[in-house]
Amino acid sequence: MKQPDIIDKVAMAFSAALMLVGIVGLGIVEIIAGKPYGAAPLTNEAGEVIATPAVDPTLRTGLVILGLLVLAVWGLYRMASTEPAEGDARREVTAD
Repeated sequence: MKQPDIIDKVAMAFSAALMLVGIVGLGIVEIIAGKPYGAAPLTNEAGEVIATPAVDPTLRTGLVILGLLVLAVWGLYRMASTEPAEGDARREVTAD
């Protein structure tokens, strides 16, 4: 198995940071800001908006999706850059 190089470490750290900021960091901001904790604005019986979330839910979702995309691109890079091991010699087998 190939040891992680600098590209692997940067990709893993960057994607983890994006997802942690999107989930944990902005979640803590929402808790500190107070209610409402949901993604949708609160309305009264007349339909007027009385409270909105402190952080836009599309921003949080975008950070998490960007982190997942970085992981996907890194995975494709690893698949393309991995060389076969020494014991993985390909040989042709003929059927009888």
